[in-house]
Amino acid sequence: MITLRPLDHLEGSRILITGGTGSLGKALTRIILDGTKKARIVIFSRDEFKQFQMLHLYTPEEQNRLRFFLGDVRDGGRLMRAMEGVDYVIHAAALKQVPAAEYNPFEFVKTNVIGAENVINAAIDNDVKHVVALSTDKAANPINLYGATKLCSDKLFVSGNSYSGKHGTRFCVVRYGNVVGSRGSVIPFFLRQRHTGELPITDERMTRFWITLEQGAALVMNALLHMRGGEIWVPKIPSMKVIDLARVIDPDCKCPVVGIRPGEKLHEVMIPVDDGRQTISFENHYVIKPTFPWWDDSWHADRGGELCPEGFYCGSDNNTEWVTDEQLAEMIAGLDLPEAKEWASERGLASA
Repeated sequence: MITLRPLDHLEGSRILITGGTGSLGKALTRIILDGTKKARIVIFSRDEFKQFQMLHLYTPEEQNRLRFFLGDVRDGGRLMRAMEGVDYVIHAAALKQVPAAEYNPFEFVKTNVIGAENVINAAIDNDVKHVVALSTDKAANPINLYGATKLCSDKLFVSGNSYSGKHGTRFCVVRYGNVVGSRGSVIPFFLRQRHTGELPITDERMTRFWITLEQGAALVMNALLHMRGGEIWVPKIPSMKVIDLARVIDPDCKCPVVGIRPGEKLHEVMIPVDDGRQTISFENHYVIKPTFPWWDDSWHADRGGELCPEGFYCGSDNNTEWVTDEQLAEMIAGLDLPEAKEWASERGLASA
């Protein structure tokens, strides 16, 4: 279980979140507001209406600690201005849809790769202390363009530590898989589709990692506190079979097999074998350490970490922990979605 560490180190600081109007940005904002008394948050994103909607989620006192900054990570000059006086950056802005990336590859490169470079340069030039960049399982052994752009982004942030020089800015990456109920998740689709009597499955063998939004946000905040610079943080989270999810949502639905979509994997990979030899295992997460000469083993030994054995691989198919039917039902019922509330009510379960 990923537990959130106290946020005393953020008291009085300024944190900028790129892509801050997304589901993760909102979760992080709530965590920071609740966990500190004086920390201020800058929400950097492109959509003025989403910023307007987000602002009104908070009390007047909380609004005084928020600043909304319109801008695009493609615009290096705008990022430079936004990061003035910022202590910490969480980079969550990205284009993420796999099919859209195949059809619009240059747009994904501009946002996910050039945007990453802009964040790195702006952070260094403004003497930002720590930067945590959000990644995805699709960056591990990528087979689609979206995954390739995120792998490139990960490499840029890891290498960014070599560029900070006297500024001392440190960068790390947090990588995790599907977030339960997030935009693009299969759960809202299945909840709507169940009324047709069919829940299409791409492959009966398909497995996925499963993490809640709260767990993902906690991992990001813990990385912001404990990062050394150059590492990739990977949570220890359970796996599930997509066919089991469909059965829990509606056991009476037919599940026609429609085939794996272009760019889709049968199983998710968090840590490929080639990265396994550089991976440290902790109680609730792994750390893929960089090959920097100043990275010595005392860092993880002092924190209870152990190097993973030769041939280590972290995939959703070889996991030792699997989500049970009861846990799946609890996760679905706990989602703040109209479809989930309806589903939970029909089954007599407590909803969000």
